[in-house]
Amino acid sequence: MAGYDPEKDKKIKEWKNEETGLLISIHQYGEGEPKVQFGPRILKKKDGTDRAPSKAGRLSIEDIMWIYDIIDEVKDDLSDMVGPG
Repeated sequence: MAGYDPEKDKKIKEWKNEETGLLISIHQYGEGEPKVQFGPRILKKKDGTDRAPSKAGRLSIEDIMWIYDIIDEVKDDLSDMVGPG
């Protein structure tokens, strides 16, 4: 069995919470089923530039409220890619 191939790992769509830096994205590896990923978190430095990505970790109420606001869009986009199931 071959190892992980980064060339096969595609980010299809991404949402970013500008307030908390949390990313939610849809990824597909090769011909596999698209899946949702929570994280990483990209915070801002004092000068306004992006810091290095970090794990999403525990979610704040701000993260949860944002996810609640966008989850239907995420679900619809993922359903369109996966098809009925």
